[in-house]
Amino acid sequence: MNFITKIKKYILAHKIISTIVFVVLIVIVFYVHNKLTSTAGDTAYITAQVTKGTIITSITGSGQVSASNQIDIKPNVSGNITYVGVQPGDIVKTGKLLFSIDDTSAQKAIRDAEMNLQSAQISLDKLNVQNSTINLSASLAKAYDDGFNSISNTFLDLPGIMSGLNDMFFKSTISNNGQYNVDWYEAQVSSDDVNIVKTYKQNFLDSYTSALNAYNDNYSNYKSVSRTSDNSTIESIISQTYDTVKLVSNAIKNANSYIDFVNNSIQKNNVRTSPAIIATHKASLNNYTSLTNSHLVDLLSIENSIQANKDSFTNSNLDIKSMELSVQQKQNALQDAKDNLAYYYIRAPFDGTIASVPIQKGDNVGSSTTLGTVITTQQMATVSLNEVDIAKVQLGQKTTLTFDAVPDLTISGKVTQIDSIGTVSQGVVDYNVKISFDTYDNRIKPGMTVSAAIITDVKQDVLIVPNSAVKSLGTTKYVLMFSTPLASPATGSQGTPSSIAPNQVTVETGISDDTNTEIISGIKEGDQVVSRTISATNTSKTSTTTTTKSTRSILGGGGPGM
Repeated sequence: MNFITKIKKYILAHKIISTIVFVVLIVIVFYVHNKLTSTAGDTAYITAQVTKGTIITSITGSGQVSASNQIDIKPNVSGNITYVGVQPGDIVKTGKLLFSIDDTSAQKAIRDAEMNLQSAQISLDKLNVQNSTINLSASLAKAYDDGFNSISNTFLDLPGIMSGLNDMFFKSTISNNGQYNVDWYEAQVSSDDVNIVKTYKQNFLDSYTSALNAYNDNYSNYKSVSRTSDNSTIESIISQTYDTVKLVSNAIKNANSYIDFVNNSIQKNNVRTSPAIIATHKASLNNYTSLTNSHLVDLLSIENSIQANKDSFTNSNLDIKSMELSVQQKQNALQDAKDNLAYYYIRAPFDGTIASVPIQKGDNVGSSTTLGTVITTQQMATVSLNEVDIAKVQLGQKTTLTFDAVPDLTISGKVTQIDSIGTVSQGVVDYNVKISFDTYDNRIKPGMTVSAAIITDVKQDVLIVPNSAVKSLGTTKYVLMFSTPLASPATGSQGTPSSIAPNQVTVETGISDDTNTEIISGIKEGDQVVSRTISATNTSKTSTTTTTKSTRSILGGGGPGM
């Protein structure tokens, strides 16, 4: 009996140990797996998709519902009243002509603007005729053709000049001992001039070598050029030929100087007369000088002619563009004058009844003068805007109105009147804007506070992203994007962690509202952008907490005694 009991205890003990070992192995496996797959320490990203939508920009202002339903009509210009079309008690419709102001100056401004536009258009037409592309192109083409002729004429003479210099100095035609002519000249000087003559000789030899090398290259290039070659090729060969002729001219000059020095050395002591060959060589050199000078003048003239034609072509285009701009400016001035004419005719801004007409025909009025008062059944609001916002407001713009007293009510409206003169208070200029309600609501009472959002721009079906997705670096705008879009965040998670940082993508932005920004270029619809980044510190804390709870659940709430 004791033996059997011992065996049972032994088996039970082994089962307990096996269970403990199994549980420990599970914990170790889970821990390793959690370490390998955990995103603790990775930055998490909240993303948004690039979509198409509507962006509405607006200017906000606050004020009060008008204490009465009457509006004072004031002009935007000054002058004498020439027409009064209403009297108190008249019922008027929107757009009815109420008053007119002497528009003599406005009509004159239109006539002047029309004449200025006509003059500018005539000047443009004249410029187009005088500097037509065909004429300029023909003139430039002729300049290149003349340039090729100049090159050809130059190479009619250059081979003879180079051959003549070679015969004159590098053949043995003077002495009978096979001595080159260039060395014969050196041997003719007196003993006093031996050292000096070497300098003259070397100057000639150096300049002749440079001229000969340039001539050989130039002549080879010339043979590959024809009259039909492109302009840049002809320009290049003209420039090269001009440089070559300058080098040849310099070699001729040094040859003259060399011979003159030798001749002077022979004659200075009247020992003997100069050899006849010297006079022959001098005559040839003078002829070469005359030819090279003529070609230099001709080639330089051609280069200047080509450049002048090219400049004329460029300047002509600039002149035409400048005149086109002037025509556009005159057109704008004419349109402004026509728009200004409308201010001299004051029309009813809405349906209503004329309450008073304090002016009469012949009165001189200004922008602060009340021409008449219109009573309307429409509810009105007067809001105040600063000088920056008022510049963006125009008559007829749609408006959204909200009220502190009736928070669940929103009424649409439109701008019906804008103050021409602002009110200065403590250095700040404010302008009043009157807004008519599109609908009547009896809950709205005179004097109630109203907030108005005046819509200044609306863009539909444009690419939009959340404002938080657009970043700035100086004047450059960019968004953050992953090469491979991130997966949706796990349920209950805030953002998707990633060990790889997103890329910066430069974008061009348009208008924006309180929520979204318009994207003009840089990304496309459907792209995923980062709208918010969650620091790695916060995500790691969350991961640690999750791991601890998971480990405790596997252990079943802890071991014995826990």
